Amino acid sequence: MTSQTLNSLSKASSAYLRSAMHQPIHWHEWGEDAFAAAQRENKPILLDIGAVWCHWCHVMDRESYDSPEIAEIINQRFIAVKVDRDERPDIDSRYQFAISSISGQGGWPLTAFLTPDGKPFYGGTYFPPDDQYGRPSFKRVLLSIANAYREKNDDVTEQARMVEGAISHAESFAGKSGEFSPAIIDAIVKSALEMFDPRHGGFGSAPKFPHSAALDLLMDRYTNSGDEQLRTVFVSTLEKMANGGIYDQLAGGFHRYSVDERWVVPHFEKMCYDNSELLKNYVHAFQATGSEFFADVARDIIRWMDEWLSDRDHGGFYASQDADYSMDDDGDYFTWTLQEAQAVLSEEEGRVAALHYDINEIGEMHHNPAKNVLYVRASVGEIATRLNLSTQQVASVLQSAKKKMYAARLTRPTPYIDKTVYAGWNALCISAYLEAARVLSLDDAKHFALRSLDRVLAEGWDAERGLLHVLAYSDANAVRREIPAVLDDYAFTVVACLDAYECTADLSYFNFATRIAGVMVDRFFDLISGGFFDTAKVSSDEKVLGVLGTRRKPFQDSPTPAGNSVAAIALLRLHAYTNNQEYRDKAERTIEILAGASAQYGIFAATYGLAAVHLSRPHTQVVVTGNDEAADRLYQAAVKGYSVGKSVLKLANGMAMPQNLPSALGETIPQLPAVKEGKTAAIACFGLACQPPVFDPEELARSLQRR
Repeated sequence: MTSQTLNSLSKASSAYLRSAMHQPIHWHEWGEDAFAAAQRENKPILLDIGAVWCHWCHVMDRESYDSPEIAEIINQRFIAVKVDRDERPDIDSRYQFAISSISGQGGWPLTAFLTPDGKPFYGGTYFPPDDQYGRPSFKRVLLSIANAYREKNDDVTEQARMVEGAISHAESFAGKSGEFSPAIIDAIVKSALEMFDPRHGGFGSAPKFPHSAALDLLMDRYTNSGDEQLRTVFVSTLEKMANGGIYDQLAGGFHRYSVDERWVVPHFEKMCYDNSELLKNYVHAFQATGSEFFADVARDIIRWMDEWLSDRDHGGFYASQDADYSMDDDGDYFTWTLQEAQAVLSEEEGRVAALHYDINEIGEMHHNPAKNVLYVRASVGEIATRLNLSTQQVASVLQSAKKKMYAARLTRPTPYIDKTVYAGWNALCISAYLEAARVLSLDDAKHFALRSLDRVLAEGWDAERGLLHVLAYSDANAVRREIPAVLDDYAFTVVACLDAYECTADLSYFNFATRIAGVMVDRFFDLISGGFFDTAKVSSDEKVLGVLGTRRKPFQDSPTPAGNSVAAIALLRLHAYTNNQEYRDKAERTIEILAGASAQYGIFAATYGLAAVHLSRPHTQVVVTGNDEAADRLYQAAVKGYSVGKSVLKLANGMAMPQNLPSALGETIPQLPAVKEGKTAAIACFGLACQPPVFDPEELARSLQRR
């Protein structure tokens, strides 16, 4: 491919956009030039929104956008605009809602048709090259839309006006706020229980997503109530997922979701944010149950993220691993034929692996029935009984087989790793690593998380400019675009800074949290109605393209935690450290916005439920002072159990001084006699009341369990 045959996306920064630089379509990036061309030529806009990890985006690229015939229709009759949904979540969220309101469809690729000023009037997701799957061919859609725009322009304009009105009322929550009640939490928990699949675990039917926030909410309710039904739900779900094909049985880490209800056949892309939230789930499940199985899965997730999604030289987490390695592939890198497995294993290893992972002549993949998705069909104990071997023998043979199969897989063409470093997603990964490090005593994970946060703060944060959404692009030669951060980036980063403070007692992280939270409030908080908009306020003279002027207040987890809910959690945690009532007031106003409508969201408002727990329950703060092994034992006792709203801080002797602590702690902890005397002790504070120092780990654990 010569430079003369490349389209304008060759100058793009995003990996998704650059992957289309060879296509014969005159693509534009989102920007004033594209809209000016549409208005100048009076053509509708074809908007394609996708992602580099998206399987069906690759399929539509191959079938339609690579086609000279389709390209000719698009180039003659449309202005074509391509958007990376990871790079521009603000664009994606608005047009997702618009197309969903028109067609009932959502997801990627998103295929939208807009008026020249960017108002959507028709669209869908994937369109096949020919009439099939109950969908019209893309060629027929393109010709019909072009004709309708030319011959029925008044109808098109009226449709666009109606859709724009629907967008403007979506997620505004005008008139829907209500008085907060803890019963809201009960309703979300009830929704999760009603959706629970008792046979296969998880919630609902196919396709199945993990719903990490819902699992955390159920675990918190279990640890505070002892309700065994709740335990059954999260234990069953997490065990079935970790034993399923949605989990990469060789490398570790989770694929994005399962296309079947049994967690066997996944969509093979692997996202950093899915794995960060699931890492927290498995750490919390270990805290809630003491089961080493969950701790092992957590360590295995970190193993995969360390190997594949980590910038070991500079710190930072990469965005994703693609599902496929070519346009014609569908998970072939991850799946196995029986012959492929037998070729790399001894006879005994092949027999054990085939039983354990259900590797047969006929597998689960429709495009190639010989391909098997690896999932745990038979346990080590079951195989030992069947083959008349000891469990130790089977475990040893299985471990050898896994190593050989993984080594063989590494020689295959590898799906693309998007090395883009996003601020918000990095913050989620940082928080998850720090959580695992605290509970499982993983020093390497802690150090890498802190290095990554230091990079986010050094490269992505400026007190005047604010946060950036993108720190670095996957292609080292790509021009770095200064894309302003959205609410998610700010809220997740504030939480990551607070997690880093609790993990290190380094007050600089706490100070970063307060400064970033201050900018978040200034730029995103709605002073009139409460809550946070997803994008920063713009000046009246700033030009806004398409429907980006529509204000949104996201409360739905989709799939990352909802920005408003996390922002409320961040403010409530800051209030616990400062007693600054403004933090709590803004958090409360934010939570009240959805109080009147939360029931309609169910488990998709689970992070909102976690924020509601923070608001309704007095926070728990444990401060451990001392440098010796006794201090270490007290610290481990403090972090052992899972409870939303609990923070644990370990201070070396001499550090418990007002100038080294947030204001609320600085007014209380240094004044305690045990602290003044330099004794090793644990001080537990519940709400605004601190208990007498505790010196025995078991007594501390009992005190925390009673709360």
